[in-house]
Amino acid sequence: MADKIGIGILGASGYTGAEALRLLAGHRQAEIRWLTAERNAGQPVAALFPHLGDLSLPRMERMDAVDLAAADAILCCLPHGLTQAALKDLPRGPKVVDLSADFRLRDPDLYAAVYGAPHGAVDLQKEAVYGLTEHYREAVRGARLVANPGCYTTTAELALVPLLKAGLIREDGIIVDAKSGVSGAGRAAKEANLFTEVSEGFHAYAVATHRHAPEIEQCLSDFAARPVRITFTPHLVPMNRGIFATVYVKLKGGVRAEDLQTGLESAYAGEPFVRVLPFKGLPATRHVRGSNACLLAVHPSRIEGEAILLSVTDNLVKGAAGQAIQNMNLMLGLDETGGLDLPPLFP
Repeated sequence: MADKIGIGILGASGYTGAEALRLLAGHRQAEIRWLTAERNAGQPVAALFPHLGDLSLPRMERMDAVDLAAADAILCCLPHGLTQAALKDLPRGPKVVDLSADFRLRDPDLYAAVYGAPHGAVDLQKEAVYGLTEHYREAVRGARLVANPGCYTTTAELALVPLLKAGLIREDGIIVDAKSGVSGAGRAAKEANLFTEVSEGFHAYAVATHRHAPEIEQCLSDFAARPVRITFTPHLVPMNRGIFATVYVKLKGGVRAEDLQTGLESAYAGEPFVRVLPFKGLPATRHVRGSNACLLAVHPSRIEGEAILLSVTDNLVKGAAGQAIQNMNLMLGLDETGGLDLPPLFP
């Protein structure tokens, strides 16, 4: 076959970087050209991730030691706030998918309010395309920089966007009650994520203040008849990976829960990674573990005029590295499913 697509990964020592390496190992059209990890520069991948030790991969390098232009595509897995400086002088050649929150919010003032600092690459931010692949596909295809959505946001948006777009649910009163595995908080050592702090328990956090809420509202408003505000409460559960979103919605006049089922089935017919379960289905995080899948289900509420949506993803795959590779594939004109046609790991 022709020369493979060269991939570089910025910040390859975290969970999303490791997951990108795992998935790209099965991508027949891609090869890793360089990897960066500031604190682990000079280390082989096997030293950080023994499960990837059999792969032929370059050593980790410092960011200032790599040539960004030497890659056809860059997956940026740096922590929030660092990507702006890393990409501010991005050369014109590579396509970039950023997995942080640095380019997701279009309004720099909103970004500053949410993240507590002014945006450091406003001109580049204007180029960024939001990467919820199934609903921004054509914009992603022609983009140079894609802002990969967050894990909570992806899980909620895939359930809600088609219903708002079709005018089946009201824009007000949307409640997103979501649970995440601990890997969603990243790999850095944090007291709140210690085993004894997380195991045998279940707690809410960032109540009414989580940074994903404005991102969800921005996306939903793109497809609704008017701006959307939501109530969003995240919870941490003692599992390694997975997102489970229970979403409560109010129906438009004359709409039944069965119509939501039909709307979702129509919207995702033929989509490789989003599957709508039969009416009143019960998706579980274990059904998508390790895969780029999203499973959706619709339930009628016991309250007339309302319905309940269930949505599950793996936060490290469809919620991060998998969706990033899906977007990268589109940007490079490759098969969208390249490197992602893996069945879930069950149990």
